[in-house]
Amino acid sequence: MNRPILYSFRRCPYAIRGRLAIAQSGIEVELREIVLRDKPEHMLEISPKGTVPVLLLPDGTAIDESLDIMHWALDQNDSEAWLDADSNQIDQLIKENDHNFKSWLDKYKYSDRHPEHSQSYYRNKCELWLVQLEKLLQQHGGSLLENGKSLADYALLPFIRQFAHVDLVWFNSTDYPYLQQWLEEFKESDLFLRVMKKYKPWKESQELIVFPE
Repeated sequence: MNRPILYSFRRCPYAIRGRLAIAQSGIEVELREIVLRDKPEHMLEISPKGTVPVLLLPDGTAIDESLDIMHWALDQNDSEAWLDADSNQIDQLIKENDHNFKSWLDKYKYSDRHPEHSQSYYRNKCELWLVQLEKLLQQHGGSLLENGKSLADYALLPFIRQFAHVDLVWFNSTDYPYLQQWLEEFKESDLFLRVMKKYKPWKESQELIVFPE
């Protein structure tokens, strides 16, 4: 095995953030796109928890946390200085996003599975985070922290994209101009388009896919 193997699922925000860092670093991996209802046995062997992304290194080490994959890639090549911002601020933003906002986001997106409250109730809970991000983006001229986009931006953007696309008409009508511009620039970026290319689900017999192309 010459290249690391990356198990991924195109739409998963955790997998997207992992692919973003790998693509930005320029490190080549073998990409294996999975189907969540039919996970490859090999992936489950190296990471029994069964979530993506999972990165298997040539020495047999498996990395199955998206942030760890981001750091692994950027520690080798961080040409855009994603790690140059204050690490404590980055960690604080990501922790709030992953542990609080994500919980409300899941209930908003799948509100039919959580009938104890309405979808608008869950959306209002999500908006508490959007208000904070809007203020930061306004304060720092279009990035979450000072001196341009950092790991925090790229770790959070896939989740804000997921939130926005639950009801994109509503999101685009809201009074979050900085957040909307931040997300739109991300969605139109070459980096995002590269990591969102569609691939057929991986099979043992298929030709190897090298990522990034």
